Amino acid sequence: MLQNIRDNSQGWIAKTIIGVIVALMALTGFDAIFQATTNSQDAAKVNGQTISQSELSQAVDMQRRQLMQQLGKDFDPSLLNDNMLREAALKGLIDRKLLLQGAEDAKFAFSEAALDQLILQTPEFQVDGKFSAERFDQVIRQMGYGRLQFREMLAQEMLIGQLRAGLAGSGFVTDDQVNAFARLEKQTRDFASLTFKADPAAVKVTDEQVKAHYDEHAKEFMSPDQVVIDYIELKKSAFFDQVTVNEDELKALYEKEIANLAEQRHAAHILIEVNDKVDEAQAKAKIEEIQQRLTKGEDFAALAKEFSQDPGSANNGGDLGFAGQGVYDPAFEEALYALNKDQVSAPVRTEYGFHLIKLLDVQAPEVPSFASLKDKLTRELKTQQVEQRFVEVTKQLEDAAFEASDLAQPAQDLGLKVLTSAAFGREGGEGITANRAVIQAAYSTEVLEEGGNSTAIELDPETIVVLRVKEHRKPEQLGLDVVSDSIRQHLAREQATAALKAKADKLIAGLRDGSIALDATQEGQRWKVQEAVSRSHEGIDPVELQAVFRMAKPEAKDKPVYSSVTLNDGSLVVLRLNGVNEGAAATDEEKSAYRRFLASRAGQQDFAAYRKQLEAKADITRY
Repeated sequence: MLQNIRDNSQGWIAKTIIGVIVALMALTGFDAIFQATTNSQDAAKVNGQTISQSELSQAVDMQRRQLMQQLGKDFDPSLLNDNMLREAALKGLIDRKLLLQGAEDAKFAFSEAALDQLILQTPEFQVDGKFSAERFDQVIRQMGYGRLQFREMLAQEMLIGQLRAGLAGSGFVTDDQVNAFARLEKQTRDFASLTFKADPAAVKVTDEQVKAHYDEHAKEFMSPDQVVIDYIELKKSAFFDQVTVNEDELKALYEKEIANLAEQRHAAHILIEVNDKVDEAQAKAKIEEIQQRLTKGEDFAALAKEFSQDPGSANNGGDLGFAGQGVYDPAFEEALYALNKDQVSAPVRTEYGFHLIKLLDVQAPEVPSFASLKDKLTRELKTQQVEQRFVEVTKQLEDAAFEASDLAQPAQDLGLKVLTSAAFGREGGEGITANRAVIQAAYSTEVLEEGGNSTAIELDPETIVVLRVKEHRKPEQLGLDVVSDSIRQHLAREQATAALKAKADKLIAGLRDGSIALDATQEGQRWKVQEAVSRSHEGIDPVELQAVFRMAKPEAKDKPVYSSVTLNDGSLVVLRLNGVNEGAAATDEEKSAYRRFLASRAGQQDFAAYRKQLEAKADITRY
């Protein structure tokens, strides 16, 4: 079984790279896995491996943030159930732990070299088609990671991805299953519908109803857990005005800079390989034959195209372009640098075989003046000093913050200011409080509960901060006056939808017993008739379309089937299924597509069953 999984996982990485950042991370969404801090209290244990309360707390925060992003302005924190978030987050963390253990048991592996290639080839980390370390740091900082944390997260995500791909790729289906699915997929349906719009504005919600709902769901209406922090910010750029360079240092660096400049030589060559089929003597005889033809005046480029066995240059007449010293094989380079322009060397032996080398051109280095490089050299020297100074002051700041009971003294010692943030919750705020490392530090045991200063936190390569909690605003019961409007709107939507459902049930009962005529208008609207509608029909609400295809087939043409469905906007649709039509036979191409879909679905079901099996066999303790 495991071998089948492994076989089917081969080539998976090559199929998708960008999914690592978006799709694979969506497997759990819990980047806090790698931010665990010392915490004596565990949230759970999975086969002896611990999930800390810190991990769980950050996972809950991540879920809350995702909900805020998805719902936008419609997000109402007062209606969020923290207990439900906690349970969902803990389940996700346990599932992840089990899958990592399963991947380890199955001997899946992901090498450091493969991880490097994956990162280098990810488009989000590239600028103008090439990997950019600066862009890489920027992207992962926005996700709340340092380099090592991101690599660890990515490596584990890839292991889980290999496990999932192997299981999913092992799925298969029979011809009978494909044919049965094809019949259902090609089926069409004739139906009619009546749509009734919900009108929450017409519903009168009493103060007593609002109060009763508030009392019944009091624990759901709590203010968010928030903190206000003081912090010291250390900027690398501030040190540029504090360092100086002298003329002697600049001139020394200039001499070193121009010493690295070297002439470039434009070479072409003809290669005859020495290999299993051609021995030394044969290759040498062939290169000498070509040399004689050159001596008689034949064109070097033409002979290179005809005879050279270097696939990278033969079609270009042996042209290797410009290059400096240290690029070619030592013997090749020695011969090249002994030539004059347009001269051809004698046969040269390298590890590849025999070469004839032609010097096409020599490009002398352009030596820039000291004045033209002075600004650049000044920046380089200052940057070196600033880097050293920044490291030193960062260490001073961290030591001072560790020893001090507040931030006032460290700030004074280093000539910095103590800044104060706005209040923010575990989902973060704006500015530095949107940074994942800052949020984690602010809500850590050492800072939040023990009242200490944080360690030095790197926001980016240019910025370091140290923080402490100035104020902790613990969750409190929100007053009825604060949440009454949201409760009233919620109840109005519920009651409007319930009224529509009652009306629909009454209408359907009348249609079934014949007390309401089949084609009678309802509230001024006629039945909207749709014929030969497929499962992928456009222009019909997907919820309505799914409901139509879930309805039972009518026993006869004059005995339609009735149902109703509530749409996402609160509207209610009464459905009348008039008939079910068998579709045309599926083509071979369609059957192939159905087979791939069904096999994929079977594989996903296998993966889900595997996860359940891991959970069933696991020793899991929730605290």
